[in-house]
Amino acid sequence: MKKKARQFIKSELAKRDINYVKLSKLMKDKGYNENPDTIRTKIHRGSFSFAFLLEVCNSLNIDIICLEKR
Repeated sequence: MKKKARQFIKSELAKRDINYVKLSKLMKDKGYNENPDTIRTKIHRGSFSFAFLLEVCNSLNIDIICLEKR
């Protein structure tokens, strides 16, 4: 699952041509305090919280419509 989450964020950033510095600014604009190095580390490791994923999605204006149920 870590790999899927990491790939999802990296893919969404690439689609929008957004680097970690820009993501940090977008997150700050939404009230989340993350610096670019911390974001890079979290995404690289793939070990971030679901709350972080939601913050990234909110900052990128991504609506999470459905979570897959298994």
